[in-house]
Amino acid sequence: MVSSPPLPADLQESGTSDGVTGFPAIHRTALTTLQVNLGYQCNQACSHCHVNAGPSRTERMDDATLALIPAVLAARGIGCLDLTGGAPELHPGFRGLVRAARAQGAEVIDRCNLTILSEPGQGDLATFLAEQGVTVVASLPCYLEANVDRQRGDGVFARSIAGLQRLNALGYGQPDSGLELHLVYNPQGPVLPPPQAQLEADYKRVLAAEYGIVFNQLYALANMPIQRFGAVLRASGQLEGYQALLRASHRKANLEQVMCRSLISVDWQGQLFDCDFNQQLQLPLAGGTAPNHGAAQLRDLLECDPQGTPIHVGEHCFGCTAGSGSSCGGALG
Repeated sequence: MVSSPPLPADLQESGTSDGVTGFPAIHRTALTTLQVNLGYQCNQACSHCHVNAGPSRTERMDDATLALIPAVLAARGIGCLDLTGGAPELHPGFRGLVRAARAQGAEVIDRCNLTILSEPGQGDLATFLAEQGVTVVASLPCYLEANVDRQRGDGVFARSIAGLQRLNALGYGQPDSGLELHLVYNPQGPVLPPPQAQLEADYKRVLAAEYGIVFNQLYALANMPIQRFGAVLRASGQLEGYQALLRASHRKANLEQVMCRSLISVDWQGQLFDCDFNQQLQLPLAGGTAPNHGAAQLRDLLECDPQGTPIHVGEHCFGCTAGSGSSCGGALG
């Protein structure tokens, strides 16, 4: 067994809740975001996907669980519903859920892969998102066609550009439209993303010049060494090196802004987790919100407030605190 590299000094000085990895103990603040995974079906199968989604996956949230979501938003005063997958738009209840949450005044985020906008049966999806005022967070791992197609498959870049142009035509990313369009960058391999501000400037310059595309912000996210990406790293002998890089690049200041402090993740079965990554690793919610010490469920949030509870941490958490930090909203500092 290969031993772990030495901890950075700030970790050596702090208390931890994980004696194996040494990641610092952290606790939840006020809950502002409910992130819901509607299922693992996707029209793509990307190499960096941490949920191992793809066209053959059949897992999908049932109607009873779906119906609980607006009630939980109201009960906990949660202002943001963050919908993910797979491709969340493929769930037949996606549009009804969006309408219900927007009717309550909640912001809705759709984590969109862009190519879904040109899938059969989704021809009016972009218009629907615009009419509902949904915030679109769209994955585009590079502004160069060869790099995107290498990671996601031939033709994906061209379809993504067409999707962005369609969103722009509806007002997304345009000044004063109120329709927010954010792009997501992931590195091509086991490296940290470059500084977000400079990369955003490069994206905006190239996409505007080459394709007439505008957008609001770029989110630069580190790849998590779990699920499909973790398996790729393990097969190539790069997993331990990447984990060592994340650990060595930990910055204590990022702990104040990591997404798990104000977010709870819900899987397609209605189970609760501290974040989307813990969900994929089946690390249960550490906050004890479930009665009788069972697995925490979405319905438990109707009665229980998780503020102040501990967060389940592990080796993968260094992916969120390394370098500039990484969260669902991009770099942290």
